[in-house]
Amino acid sequence: MEENGQSKTEIRRRILKRRDGLGPEERKRSEILITERILGHQWYYGAGELLVFISYGSEVDTAPIWEEALRQGKKVYAPCVLDGRMEFYRMEGRADLRPGYRGILEPAEPEKREKFVFSQDREKNTLMLMPGVAFDVFRGRLGYGRGFYDRYLADKAALRTIAIGYSCQMVDKLPTEDTDIRPMQVICL
Repeated sequence: MEENGQSKTEIRRRILKRRDGLGPEERKRSEILITERILGHQWYYGAGELLVFISYGSEVDTAPIWEEALRQGKKVYAPCVLDGRMEFYRMEGRADLRPGYRGILEPAEPEKREKFVFSQDREKNTLMLMPGVAFDVFRGRLGYGRGFYDRYLADKAALRTIAIGYSCQMVDKLPTEDTDIRPMQVICL
């Protein structure tokens, strides 16, 4: 079933236009609320490690979240796309980031950095924040169409995941596929 009969491509186009059109005041208010919600979340509080996307374009700004996590002594990992696959590498701050895949900031020189390697003993100590274009009340998530997060999470079902976005990114129901990985929670404000 598709959102109002629209394809994923049409939904992406419509929601990105809506998200890009948010005014600065609404954007800032939502980002403050999302940051407060994440920093106050029990999963964040209990996590020693944070896997976080580095905001690009009109996405929710994650910098206040990962900067606070670093300040609190948590290990922070950001994604790098290498050879068509996404992996997470440790970062210490903004100075570690360089433009990578499609101009999105990534940890520079990933081969010299600690790579996040998932294991069962890490699952309760780690929180992943996920981006997306659109979300629904069934925890459906529509990404940018490359499947990076779905492939990365395919064998990590127990990893605690929260997708974040603006309220304008919520739709009634998204079309889904068997390979789609739903985040454990969706927070859109």
